[in-house]
Amino acid sequence: MLVKFDELPETARVWIYQANRSFTEDELENIKKRLDEFIEQWTAHGSDLHAGYNIEYKRFIILGLNQNLNNATGCSIDASVHFIQQLEKDFNVDLLDKMNVSYKQGEFVAYKPLVEFKKMAKERAVSKNTIVFNNLVATKAEFLENWEVPAKDSWHARFLN
Repeated sequence: MLVKFDELPETARVWIYQANRSFTEDELENIKKRLDEFIEQWTAHGSDLHAGYNIEYKRFIILGLNQNLNNATGCSIDASVHFIQQLEKDFNVDLLDKMNVSYKQGEFVAYKPLVEFKKMAKERAVSKNTIVFNNLVATKAEFLENWEVPAKDSWHARFLN
């Protein structure tokens, strides 16, 4: 069952998929329509899942699930991953590669392979105060508090001097 992301409890589980580029307005409309359709039919052992989504900065798909009502199962998680893989193919975009880093450069969101981000940290092109996106957050509360944070407050800190 599709619900508004804002209406999900703070304990809702979240999965964040970052794109290696920004989506166009037309792509965003198409993706939203497809997310609506996917979530409406998303189930776990035949039970509806109460889920919602946000798309941030035209490049992050945040999928949230109210696990107070029904938990995701292996099959339902597999279904969501297959859905994301289909988006990757249809829009020629990378959404599942966790070895990349997104961070803010002023008002813009930059996207770099982890190897390049480490090199930039060594060269001090990014600092402990650079705003990064911590896509490892697991709940809506963590997403709201710890997703967009200075690198020093994230797993990215290990690469900074």
